[in-house]
Amino acid sequence: MIGSLRGKLTFKQAPLLVLECGGVGYEVETPMSTFLELPAIGADIFLHTHLLVREDAQTLYGFSAAEEKTLFRTLLKVSGVGAKMGLAILSAMTAADFQRCVRYEDTAMLVKIPGVGKKTAQRLIIEMRDRIEQVPLPAPAASGADRSKDARSEAIDALVSLGYRLPEVTKLLASLELEGQSAEDIIRQALRQVVH
Repeated sequence: MIGSLRGKLTFKQAPLLVLECGGVGYEVETPMSTFLELPAIGADIFLHTHLLVREDAQTLYGFSAAEEKTLFRTLLKVSGVGAKMGLAILSAMTAADFQRCVRYEDTAMLVKIPGVGKKTAQRLIIEMRDRIEQVPLPAPAASGADRSKDARSEAIDALVSLGYRLPEVTKLLASLELEGQSAEDIIRQALRQVVH
């Protein structure tokens, strides 16, 4: 099994990239979350990888974050979910957002992902309910942008626990200026919008 690769990025065309390691070029498929973070051609990169072996193909999948790889592997265990759908899910949302969808049984968010219908969304929620806690989420980082993301996540969790559905909350927060705001400020602003 190839667990990770470190090497020079020699080609990229979504969702495929070629990573040269010790003179060997590995073709790697990635979710858009990883692909959009890629540096320029010629730069050195590190990817967490998963090798999928089938009768007709051996495909290498690459992820910039360990939790994405873990979620991808966990998704492959769900009946009816293949690598293509796993990549689509990771391209559409973060591991934390997916965890939130499962926890709050938010099929409405999941059906927005290409290839995920209502039945598949329900199956994902049912089958991932016991497994989702095994997916480690990244530790909160200290930069301002990351603090804003953490405050946003905290505010989303709080609003959902107050009884609002995740799509409503996402829509509410989309119209707010969240940069540099604490979770409490975001919640206050969102609730003010609901009242008006």
